[in-house]
Amino acid sequence: MKKLLYYTCLLLLLAPLSSCNKFLDLSPQDGITKQEFWRTKEDVKAAVFGCYSSLLAPPPNVRDKALTEYIFLWGELRADMIGKTTYSTEEEKSIMDMNILSTNSISSWASFYRTINYCNTVLDFSPDAKKLDPTFSNTEYNQYIGEALTIRSLMYFYLVRTFGDVPLKLISTARDTDIKEIGKTGQQEILNQLVADLKKAQGYLPLTYGNDRADKGRVSRFAADALLADVYLWMEKYPECIQECDKVLADTRFGYISGNSAWYNSVFFLGSSKETIFEFSNATSVNNIFYDLLVNTRKRFTASNFVGTEIFIPSDDADSVDTRGEGTFYLSNLTISKYGTENPSYVNFQVYRYSDIKLMKAEALALTSRGAEALEIVNELRNIRNAVGASKENPDAGDADAICDYILAERGREFAFEGKRWFDILRNAKRGGYTAHGRALIEGFVGKTVSVALQQSAINKLKDANSHYLPISETELFADTKLVQNPFYTK
Repeated sequence: MKKLLYYTCLLLLLAPLSSCNKFLDLSPQDGITKQEFWRTKEDVKAAVFGCYSSLLAPPPNVRDKALTEYIFLWGELRADMIGKTTYSTEEEKSIMDMNILSTNSISSWASFYRTINYCNTVLDFSPDAKKLDPTFSNTEYNQYIGEALTIRSLMYFYLVRTFGDVPLKLISTARDTDIKEIGKTGQQEILNQLVADLKKAQGYLPLTYGNDRADKGRVSRFAADALLADVYLWMEKYPECIQECDKVLADTRFGYISGNSAWYNSVFFLGSSKETIFEFSNATSVNNIFYDLLVNTRKRFTASNFVGTEIFIPSDDADSVDTRGEGTFYLSNLTISKYGTENPSYVNFQVYRYSDIKLMKAEALALTSRGAEALEIVNELRNIRNAVGASKENPDAGDADAICDYILAERGREFAFEGKRWFDILRNAKRGGYTAHGRALIEGFVGKTVSVALQQSAINKLKDANSHYLPISETELFADTKLVQNPFYTK
């Protein structure tokens, strides 16, 4: 508890000014960062831990959603696995119905750029502490740099998949005089920057911090490997993706937990499991932001009907139940229970797990003419999770599209409600420059959750690939005159 209080105080130190008309809202109070803080290795460690704390909640003086709530909303609202309730907000319903405006607060990227600025601050000012503190070793210094680079890369990876082209800011905003209007950088250039940063981080990060909780809740070299594999998969660099996946899969500290009733408790509730590569970890019981979203009597979302009929397909065998359905949602009322049914909660937010690496590799294998190997990976996972026979497909080993569709279906079961679904659909749809198969794929998901009266309108919108990205918030457009609205939203 003392550590949590300390890092909360640190976020107050690093937090942006309350004014919302600053560029990206990233400016800490003038002078406090360099003059009063960056003097010892302990200062740098505290600042890095502040970066981690920002992943779980905004600073106390900032009114905003938790970053994990944005991850959930961005990754699920436009997909097919959650359904509206009477308590869904109008903004949430609008995104689910593909009726998105730049005034929608869900398109705010402030929390991501806030964490990016914390990381940039570590990268900019840690050298000062290194010069002043003779006990600050090169190994410790490089480790903190590696953590900041990887967390920053994760934030940018969410941003480019959600908005496409976004501002690329690689230096901190420490004073009002540092604020500059910079406009947008192309998605490809940002992805190339992420590759360079993650390769650098790989050389700095440790394989272990000495205990499971730290190994899973802090960025290790394996977390950088996993993120880089994901970036390569998005970039359609499949041999490179396989290479990064193999770095993780070759290490015996990771593996599957047997598919029984203890799986959910081990991975999500207790956390730091053998399956986890990186998680947003709760050292203590904390406010469960998903309770109001998914559990209480005024919950804003349920699982969609589609989840109980086409993702977790019912089985005629009463003894055959997919392990992943238990603990994830209740079929009787479609309540999503994956993040616990209590508040506060200990449940950890999973970013990368062993199964994610396996399925990323399978997808890359399928797209490099190694379909038989891909199917082996999928079927191994299905056996461990006790997947029901009715959900099994039998694609031809030479049909890459069919295998990828099979993997996409399996990812739906494995990562249900974890903020990955829309990004999985979009990655498959855009592959190869939006083939006919890809376009049919993304348009086919519309009928699952879009209101009936708006389905045709939504399908017409989806035909324009620019609609697959959210608009830039109107607030950000006013703050930076060099920013240009994403093309679809200028019509």
